[in-house]
Amino acid sequence: MTAMPQQPGSSGSNIAPTADAPASSVAAFFALMKPRVMSLVIFTGFAGMYLAPVDMHPVLAAISLFAIAAGAGASGAINQWYDRDMDALMTRTRNRPIPAGKVIPEEALAFGIVISVLSVMLLSLASNLLAGGLLAFTIFFYAVVYTVWLKRSTPQNIVIGGAAGALPPLVGWAAMTGTVTLEPIILFTLIFVWTPPHFWALALVKNDDYRLANVPMLPVTAGADETRKQILIYSIFLMGAGILPFVIGMSGIAYGILSVIMGALFLAFAIRLYLVKTDKAAWDLFKFSVLHLFILFAGLIADKALSFMLI
Repeated sequence: MTAMPQQPGSSGSNIAPTADAPASSVAAFFALMKPRVMSLVIFTGFAGMYLAPVDMHPVLAAISLFAIAAGAGASGAINQWYDRDMDALMTRTRNRPIPAGKVIPEEALAFGIVISVLSVMLLSLASNLLAGGLLAFTIFFYAVVYTVWLKRSTPQNIVIGGAAGALPPLVGWAAMTGTVTLEPIILFTLIFVWTPPHFWALALVKNDDYRLANVPMLPVTAGADETRKQILIYSIFLMGAGILPFVIGMSGIAYGILSVIMGALFLAFAIRLYLVKTDKAAWDLFKFSVLHLFILFAGLIADKALSFMLI
């Protein structure tokens, strides 16, 4: 007899802690928050706060950054609650807390919702309502728009859904200034353009996983060759996005040179992937993409720090 198909987000409801798995623990709940993703949010959110042209009380700034990080982690927990059926199928995600039986789904959902509410309230009180509202929108966009709708329905899931990952510097800037200006929009654009080639490189390596879980990632729906072409196109746009802070006078010549070098290296990795067509080339691009974004934002921070020292 043929088994009935699982509904999206439903199969994990039968996943519960097993006799061999530890009960819910602090470490398991922390893993629900996707700490590696959260670390990137902390760094780019801090960059948005530091680059803002105002000073904020260091304690309030630290509290605001903590709230931004908590909000990101909370949306990650909700994401893992909804995606538990797919996570159980893919080798990359099957050891996450819910499919591994370390946290039951209901606990994960409750944890995500409670932390979401608390993080938005904390940021609103520590900084301003605009920052709190932007954080609430970020959580909603990632946990609902991307996770529930885009991820399972369109190969453009990463393109549109990348907005959620690009918002932290915007939230950080708003936390400091109470406004949204061109500068944080440029930071948003940089991450937004960076996201598709970053994730598509990983998707090329993990294509079998996504196909098994029926996730319409671009390599699954359009094929590897089209994905490599799209990565190459986005890499060209990324070069332009990387130099925008210098173009608008947000940074100095040192960052401008750095952005050109890093953009050229990213493009070189993309051209290599387009020509070589191997998993190793895709994996090399994926690893470099993480370094690329870190160096660009670190360069912006260092550029401002040096400008203060030279005054």
